[in-house]
Amino acid sequence: MSVNRANSISMDHLLNLPSTFSKPKKSDSHVSITIPQENNGFRINQTILTNVVAKKDLQTLQKLGGVDGVAYCLETNLDSGINGSAEDITRRRVAFGSNMHGKKQLVKSFSYFVGKAFRHPTIMILLGCAALSLAIDIKDHGGAFKQRWYEGGGISLAVFALIASSATVNYWQNRQLDNIFRISNDIRINVIRRGQRQQISIYDVVVGDIVYLKMGDKIPADGLFLDGYSLQVDKSSMFEDRNHIEVNLRRNPFLVSSAKVINGFARMLVTSVGTNTTCGQMMNLINRDEKEKSPLQKRVKKLALSIRTVTDLVLVVLLVNDYFTSNASNGKRNKANDPLNANPLNTIKGMVAATAIIISTASPEGLLFVVKLTLTYAMKRMMVDKLMVRTPSACETMRSITTICTNKTGTLTLNQMKVKNFWLGQKPMDKVASSSSISPHVVDLILQGVALNTMEGAYKGSSRLMGSEFFGNSMEKALLSWAALELKMDLEKMKQNYSILFVETFNSRKKRSGVLIKNKDANTDVLHIHWKGAAEMILAMCSSYYDTSGNTKDMNEKERMKFELIINEMAASGLCCVAFAYTRVSKEDGEDLKEKKKLKEENLTLLGLAGVEDPCRPEVKEAVELCHCAGVKIKMITGDNACTARAIAIECGILQSGDEDKEGAIVEGEVFRNYTLLEMMEKVDNICVLARSSPSDRLLMVQCLKLKGQVVAVSGINDSRVLKEAHVGLSLGIQGTEVAKESSDIVILDDNFATVAMALTWGRCIYGNIQKFIQFQLTITVSTLVINLLATISTGADYLTAAQTLRVNMITGMLGALALATEHPASDLMEKPPVGLMEGLITNIMWRNLLAQALYQIGVLLVLQGRGASIFGPTKAIHNILIFNTFNLCQIFNIFNVRKLEKKNVFKDVHKSWKFLVIVGIMILLQVLMVEFLRQFANTEKSNWKVLAHTEKLNWVNWGTCVAIAAVSWPIGMIVKCIPIPQLRSL
Repeated sequence: MSVNRANSISMDHLLNLPSTFSKPKKSDSHVSITIPQENNGFRINQTILTNVVAKKDLQTLQKLGGVDGVAYCLETNLDSGINGSAEDITRRRVAFGSNMHGKKQLVKSFSYFVGKAFRHPTIMILLGCAALSLAIDIKDHGGAFKQRWYEGGGISLAVFALIASSATVNYWQNRQLDNIFRISNDIRINVIRRGQRQQISIYDVVVGDIVYLKMGDKIPADGLFLDGYSLQVDKSSMFEDRNHIEVNLRRNPFLVSSAKVINGFARMLVTSVGTNTTCGQMMNLINRDEKEKSPLQKRVKKLALSIRTVTDLVLVVLLVNDYFTSNASNGKRNKANDPLNANPLNTIKGMVAATAIIISTASPEGLLFVVKLTLTYAMKRMMVDKLMVRTPSACETMRSITTICTNKTGTLTLNQMKVKNFWLGQKPMDKVASSSSISPHVVDLILQGVALNTMEGAYKGSSRLMGSEFFGNSMEKALLSWAALELKMDLEKMKQNYSILFVETFNSRKKRSGVLIKNKDANTDVLHIHWKGAAEMILAMCSSYYDTSGNTKDMNEKERMKFELIINEMAASGLCCVAFAYTRVSKEDGEDLKEKKKLKEENLTLLGLAGVEDPCRPEVKEAVELCHCAGVKIKMITGDNACTARAIAIECGILQSGDEDKEGAIVEGEVFRNYTLLEMMEKVDNICVLARSSPSDRLLMVQCLKLKGQVVAVSGINDSRVLKEAHVGLSLGIQGTEVAKESSDIVILDDNFATVAMALTWGRCIYGNIQKFIQFQLTITVSTLVINLLATISTGADYLTAAQTLRVNMITGMLGALALATEHPASDLMEKPPVGLMEGLITNIMWRNLLAQALYQIGVLLVLQGRGASIFGPTKAIHNILIFNTFNLCQIFNIFNVRKLEKKNVFKDVHKSWKFLVIVGIMILLQVLMVEFLRQFANTEKSNWKVLAHTEKLNWVNWGTCVAIAAVSWPIGMIVKCIPIPQLRSL
């Protein structure tokens, strides 16, 4: 390429200089254009690059010298790529920007969530109550305020603690989701730099890079098509146009970021990155609306609002009682002995306290808080177990899954493919004396089919540890490695000797791929067509076959049956059968086929049959059995033929003893799609294996299962529509395409089915932990409301003050939520059937457990309040401390009961939950500190605070009494669980 430079001309005036930028004259090796030097160090600026692609401006592209001219301006060699040195990368980023803007998800600061918590109506009401209480104390007590500020101050401190905990959890969840956003967007991109193909992060792509694209990729930046075959893209993620757009060099070479490659493969020249792309935001894989609540959050909020309705009625009763009690106090109370009662401000303060008690007890934010806390903690722990949650609500749905539709390759198998058998004609290659005894012509044809008919443009690279190795998908690598080892194939030499004229890429419907090639060195008008794919499908296209001597033999019905027998024998051994076939066409016919975009599919000559082994994962059978025990059906959906699928399904335990011979257990996709709707609905539950299936067959199966009321999870590599249709889409982190990952809810990072089973376990664990907290919190709520209601009606005084109630929620409630949220999946979770999507959160078992504990706590506090002084002998000054201490310890002991909602042994595996034990220890420590060293906050009775603060405290007998009373909740919990009760759900 030769270029006449004109550095004195500004690139900003490029489009106004048609004489300078006349249409380039191209030859095989020469483009003559005049290009001025730009002030960014390159010969073109970002504005022109952006506009050319955004406006699909072919005329301007031609003035620039076409794609070759743009590559020259960007200092890119079309064969070896950019220089790629650190200085070169930095220079390109300075001139054209970086591809990092996809990381800029809205990460909110901690102060944002603090402010949001402050603005919540519940918090504002509680702060108002605290301020009013303080104001009344200042007005009422004046100089004695130092001894009387504790109730208002205690409420304020408790509210600030609630704000801090809420903001912390929300900030943590925001950071966790942002971390998932960054991980999911950190895609590995294939580029060529300095003549070496390499994988880089999507964030490291720069303008001028040459990127390799294949089916299932999302385009990482704006750019121009360089070369490739059958490239079609889908831009529906950005535009309303849902048509598949064909991209080629002559008519439409424009590629935009975030478009999906739905067919073919190609190379592209990057022209814009980051904020300069047409899309404006790179790979927007996670679109989340913080205002959108998950289904479980909606149900928890509905439950909380039901509780609020009840507590509002209680509040009305308390306020009315306070009002009338205060008005009647002149006639019923001795004002001289109790002057505080004569003060109308105390009536107001009593009403404020009642409001604060009810608000703190029945706030729905407590339950929503624990849902967020549980989900956030679980998502972080699931990452350790190779599960990346992209949609938090999917965690909730996993507990209801009744059917898992899983692919075979890589999930049930190791994805370590190896050619086990290869048949030349009707003779296995290992029975041939040596590869040198095979006809060179046949060997050359096989090498053409293996080396040039690749789905992803497989290539040979180098590894420091392993030397030379092949890159591509697992099947391609297996075939290329076999050809290199057994037939001494030189991949680079093959690619140099042949030109690829047209490609029909592999798709899941046809199960085959084809290529039209020409020998560069041979002076001939004959072209070769090579087909590769599912053995029985390629066999049906053949009318002859080669033997090892290179002789062509007709394939009559007898011979065809022999080949079918070979295929079935390999399939019965669990081998994936791949066939190679070819034919010759004239140059004119080849051009006609290219124009029609359809290769010849009949009268082919069979070259050989390969049996490819992909061993099952050793842990899969146990995982499948675990799912069966949990009431979850496993269906294998694969593109393999029925014989191969049957062998794998038996080995993995999907087909159990006797099932393999059951009618309808194994169905091929073509048979399934030809069923009537009624037949599909009748048979779909009994299908264990769907073989030779296309994406449309898989979609149809998922839709049928959903119509039958099944809750379906699907794992897949490239079935984006199926993943979206399922209740939970599970994409594969290693094999899965970016399109599939974007469509999924959870990414299985290690592609292992055992990890899919772990996702089920985590879903049940999350749901169970939330149920445990609901029971725990409702026990506190019921007992607190009933105790205060009875106390107010009977004596006119609260047994538990507003400050004490808030401290129960702050210490016991919040820390209890954290303790229960950190519980890991228990071994017995997979012994229960799935929970229906629409079933209530609270079961009859939970009602039984919580009512028993609440009744016990109510009874204990009524006895302590009425007869505590005469029974246990505490002084009046510390009587309230004893009540508060006992009540709080009852909640701490009860947290052990809710660990196991149905099991009698609440201490089983508790030693494994060290976080739970640490948090419970912190709860006990805080309770001791509050009672022993912050007694002013534990006692808000109207007494001499100065004396109390220095002289009165609980002795060892008092502490022993409190602990003994609280510990009774354990045997009560054990006895109550012996009462049989139907497993029904409500709310």
